[in-house]
Amino acid sequence: MHATLLIALYAFAGAAVTGLVGAAVLRLIRRRSLTASLAVVAAVAVLAMLAGTLAVAWAMFLSPHDLSVVTTVVAMAAVVSLATALLLGRWVVARSRELTAAARSFGDDGGYAAPAVPGTAELDALSRELAATSARLAASRERERALETSRRELVAWISHDLRTPLAGLRAMSEALEDGVAADPDRYLRQIRAEVERLNDMVGDLFELSRIHAGTLALAPARISLYDLVGDALAGADPLAREQGVRLVGDAVAAVPVEVDGKEMSRVLGNLLVNAIRRTPADGTVAVAAERSADGVVLSVTDGCGGIPEEDLPRVFDTGWRGTHARTPPAGAGLGLAIVRGIVEAHRGRATVRNIPGGCRFEVTLPLAGA
Repeated sequence: MHATLLIALYAFAGAAVTGLVGAAVLRLIRRRSLTASLAVVAAVAVLAMLAGTLAVAWAMFLSPHDLSVVTTVVAMAAVVSLATALLLGRWVVARSRELTAAARSFGDDGGYAAPAVPGTAELDALSRELAATSARLAASRERERALETSRRELVAWISHDLRTPLAGLRAMSEALEDGVAADPDRYLRQIRAEVERLNDMVGDLFELSRIHAGTLALAPARISLYDLVGDALAGADPLAREQGVRLVGDAVAAVPVEVDGKEMSRVLGNLLVNAIRRTPADGTVAVAAERSADGVVLSVTDGCGGIPEEDLPRVFDTGWRGTHARTPPAGAGLGLAIVRGIVEAHRGRATVRNIPGGCRFEVTLPLAGA
């Protein structure tokens, strides 16, 4: 038992010295290729075994012949180990370089193509993560392009929509100033109407800027949808009568929600105005509210004839008005963008889909206390 402990002690001492030297070498070449590190690891393993064997051999006073045999065996093992480590290192380095090239192209053109030859499990995991990141970035770039397009459209439409009433106001004010207005009272009423239009546009821009800046302050309170819809229908009734459109709100459940009453009234008002203006005379605009698995679904159905399928994803984009504007003639494509911003601020979502003869806007909100 004593002899066995001595053999273990001598073997451990020889291997430990080799291991410490190997650790120092690995620290020195830590910024070098993986091939060099693998070669050092293989060399340390073999040399540790050789050092331990030699220490034990010297302690046991082996004959020179026996010592040379042991040394030769260990040397052959060292050759094979180093060759294997070099081959493995070159293979791993090659796969790493392929992954680096793929990641470089990912940074250059935004696309990522995984290397054709699979690498180690860790490199494959990194490759999958790069592919997922590439997909997310592609979607983000697409959203950014769509947002930039909508911003350019918004600037163009705002410039046009502001120029038209301003030109009218200038002409009417000059006519009043020169005393050539045939009906000054009518001119004054028209000026007031144009000022109201401009005020509404500026208000929409301010609301949208708060939404985009994340500074929209909500004051949520527990409200019944029945009361909320009733107030919105009462506010939209004069416009509906003027357009010859019938408002229906019979399918509204008295479901409690915790929302900002003022902001949600604006959401309903925008949806109802859009629906009324796009529904032909003698048509119907219906409002409904019901519970669902996701919370409460508040819907506005119109008779606009439907929206082209390719335009549906852009309906709520800032400044989008499509071929046939979804907003009042005085608007600049902000109404539905404001709807989406306010609804998302309430942790809800706004969607639209076509139905026979028209389309259906749906606002999904969480239940009170959810």
